[in-house]
Amino acid sequence: MSLIKVNPASMGGEPGTYSNGLMAESPARTLYIAGQIGIDAKGVASPDFTEQCRQTWSNIEAILAEAGMGIENIVKTTIFLVDRADYPAFVEVRKGVLKTHKPASTLVYVSGLVKPEWKVEIEAIAAK
Repeated sequence: MSLIKVNPASMGGEPGTYSNGLMAESPARTLYIAGQIGIDAKGVASPDFTEQCRQTWSNIEAILAEAGMGIENIVKTTIFLVDRADYPAFVEVRKGVLKTHKPASTLVYVSGLVKPEWKVEIEAIAAK
């Protein structure tokens, strides 16, 4: 399977940290990952945003691995952040995880998640 970035020149070309569209060619398996939060195997979320964010991505990586996929197979993410002040830290963690991979992405700020200690939630779609 190949992934083709779709970033029309009429929209300014390729955005910096994501793609406007990502097309999966060939028959592919598609994995829909429910919103993941930064809790560990014991159900505990760190009070530190950066650690919570890293754990969230780690949980996504575990789901991908279980399905025989990796970060490079993510075609779309939707990110929910509670605090606008956490955005710079989120970007740094995201860069460390995705490296040069740029899936289509949406980020929204929300007034809260299910539990008040949760600061970030990420859902993803992957294809292979």
